[in-house]
Amino acid sequence: MEEDPSNGGNSSSNLETSKADKAVWLMKCPLVVAKSWKSYHTSSPDSTPLAKVVLSLDPLQSDDPSALQFTMEMSRTETGNVPKSYSLNMFKDFVPMGVFSETPQGRVAMEGKVEHKFDMKPHEENIEEYSKLCRERTNKSMIKNRQIQVINNDCGVNMRPMPGMLGLISSGSKDKKKIQPVKQSDVKRTRRDRGELEDIMFKLFERQPNWALKQLVQETDQPAQFLKEILNELCVYNKRGTNQGTYELKPEYKKTAEETGAD
Repeated sequence: MEEDPSNGGNSSSNLETSKADKAVWLMKCPLVVAKSWKSYHTSSPDSTPLAKVVLSLDPLQSDDPSALQFTMEMSRTETGNVPKSYSLNMFKDFVPMGVFSETPQGRVAMEGKVEHKFDMKPHEENIEEYSKLCRERTNKSMIKNRQIQVINNDCGVNMRPMPGMLGLISSGSKDKKKIQPVKQSDVKRTRRDRGELEDIMFKLFERQPNWALKQLVQETDQPAQFLKEILNELCVYNKRGTNQGTYELKPEYKKTAEETGAD
């Protein structure tokens, strides 16, 4: 081939088309067959055939393309439940395609054009074996390969960074994670005795007449829901006015609190 000046005189970038008209068959095969052929090619680099294709033709219907039957028989003896015989279903209509190859040097060549396209599936007599093989493959995929290892040394020595790794840890402000303070609502609080908590509430309302729920939670260190139950019995909630959003004692409990303070 002549060098093309437009690509800098590099003829290796041209497409080799000497085999462009060669008829090629395209076949979709099961994964187990592809793995078998690949391992066979690696272990036996000679030109031994991988399989043979048997064409069956009805002489009475020689003009009918649908009368053609293709069967592939594996030449290599397999172990397990790998089927030996496969049916090749030929597609009548498919998009025109070509086959290309590329050498390690980057040279691209057209190896031919697809004349027939086949779908490969196990023959009827091997379908039961193939189904068993698929079930075995599914069961293997469901097995968990991850394992939990217990570390005997619980002092954390093995988990400390090595001296040479300290320099790899970035100290930039972007990499530092902000420590989120623990919210008071996330702290688990223990309920006091109901009578004891009521006495504390009366003393708080002696100190000031109006309290917000959040303030009472901080003062008593009690769960908010438990405080609400007692506040609903002892207090009135102000929904509007200058003391909106706060609790104050009911009139009958105000007298009790005043009498207790006077005593």
